[in-house]
Amino acid sequence: MARRVGHEAGTRARGTAQEPKALKRALTTPLLYFFILGDVLGAGVYVLVGQVAADAGGAVWVPLVVALLLALLTAASYAELATKYPRAGGASHYATRAFGPFAGFVAGFCMLAAGIVSVAALARGFGGDYLSAFVTLPVALVAVVFLALLALVNARGIKESTRANVVATVVEVGGLAVVVVLGAWLLLRGDGDLGRLTDLGTPEKGAAAAVLSGSVLAYYSFVGFETSVNVAEETRNPRRSYPRALFGALATAGGVYVLVGLAASAAVPTARLAGSSGPLLEVVKEAGGVPPKLFSAVALVAVANGALLTGIMSSRLAYGMARDGLLPGVLTKVLPGRRTPWAAIAVTTGLAMLLALTGSVATLASTLVLLLLVVFLMVNTAVLVLRRDPGEGDHFRTPVVLPVLGIASCVLLATQIEAAVWLRGLAIVAAGAVLAAISVARRSRRTNEGEGRRADVDASRPG
Repeated sequence: MARRVGHEAGTRARGTAQEPKALKRALTTPLLYFFILGDVLGAGVYVLVGQVAADAGGAVWVPLVVALLLALLTAASYAELATKYPRAGGASHYATRAFGPFAGFVAGFCMLAAGIVSVAALARGFGGDYLSAFVTLPVALVAVVFLALLALVNARGIKESTRANVVATVVEVGGLAVVVVLGAWLLLRGDGDLGRLTDLGTPEKGAAAAVLSGSVLAYYSFVGFETSVNVAEETRNPRRSYPRALFGALATAGGVYVLVGLAASAAVPTARLAGSSGPLLEVVKEAGGVPPKLFSAVALVAVANGALLTGIMSSRLAYGMARDGLLPGVLTKVLPGRRTPWAAIAVTTGLAMLLALTGSVATLASTLVLLLLVVFLMVNTAVLVLRRDPGEGDHFRTPVVLPVLGIASCVLLATQIEAAVWLRGLAIVAAGAVLAAISVARRSRRTNEGEGRRADVDASRPG
C-alpha cells in the first residue's frame, strides 16, 4: 500500500513538472500599445486608398471613419474575452468555449485562410505602381517571386524576421507622416481641392451605398488587432492594460488613416486616385519636394513588412494546428538547424501564390474581410453566450449593446460584398467546415477509445 501511494505521488509530481509553465508577464501598457499599433498601422492604406476612392468617391475619409467605428465594436468584444480568458488561442479558443470544438476549428481555419489571402493581396500590391517607379514587370511574376523571397526570409528564422520588422515599421509610419505633411503643404500653397472632401457617391451608387461599399475595403486597414489577444497572457495587468492599449492603438491608427485620406483626397483628383495601384505616390508627385522613387521605396518596404508579418503568423498557425492534430501532420516538419516550420511555410506560400494569380487586390482584400467577418461574428456572439461563465477573476466588461451592434455590423458589411467574393469565401469556409467535421470525429473516436481502454483496465483489476 505504501509503495502504491509513493508511486502515485511520484506520478503526480512528474506530471506537474511536465505541465506547461505560465508565460512570463512582461508586457506593460505602453509596450502592448505599440505592439497592437504596429500590427494595425500597416501596409493596407498604402495600397487601398485608391480602391476606396473608386467605391466611395472623393471623401475617402468617411469610409475610413465608418470602418474604425465598426472595428471598435468588435474590439470591445475582444477586450472582454481577452481579459476574461487571458491566454493564447484567440478567436478559436473563445469559439470553442462558447460553441464547442467544431466552431473553434472553423474560427481558427478562417483566421489561417485570412492570413494567406492577406499575403496574396499584399504580393499583388507590391507589383503595382510603387514598383513601376523602378522597373515595369508583370504583376503576376512579381507576386510569385516576391512570395518566394518572403518564404526564404521566414524560413531563415523568427529572430531575423522580427528584427527586419522593427526597422520596416519605423519606415512605413514615416512614409504615412510624409503623405500627411505633403498634403498639408500642398493646401497651404493654394493647390488641391477641399471640395472633394465632401464628395460622396459614384455614378453607380448613391452616398449611403458608396460609404458602405468603401467601408468594406477600408475595414481591411484596421484588421490586425484581433491577433493581439494572443499576448494578453504575457501582459502584466491585462484587465487594466489590454483595453487601454487596444482602444488607444485603434484610435491612433484611425487618426493617422483619416489624415492620410484627407491629404490624398484634397491633393489628387478622385479619378486619378482611383486608377492608381500606388495611390499615395500620386500625392507625392502632386506635391513635389520628395523624390517619387524614394517614397516608392518606403511604400515597398511597408508592403513587404506587412506581408512578412502575416506570412509568419499564417505559417505558425498552420504548424500549431497540425501539431494539435487539426491539420495534416506533414505541416509539423521543421528545418533541422533553423527549427523553422518549413513545410507550413511552403504550403501557405504556395496557396498565397495561387490566390495572387487568380484575384485582384480589391477582390482579395474583400475576401479577407469576409473571412474575418465570419470570425468576428463568432466572437461577438461568444461574448453574449459566455456571460454565464464568471471567467478568471475580475475582467473588462463591455456593455451588452456593443457586441449586439458588432453582430449587426458584421451582417451589414457582409451584405456589401460582391457575389464573386462570396463564392470564393464560401468555398474556403466550406473547406474549413469539412476539416472541422473530420477533426471532431477523430477526437471523439480517440476519446471513446481511451475510455474503453480505461474501462478494460478497471475491469481487470482485482476487486
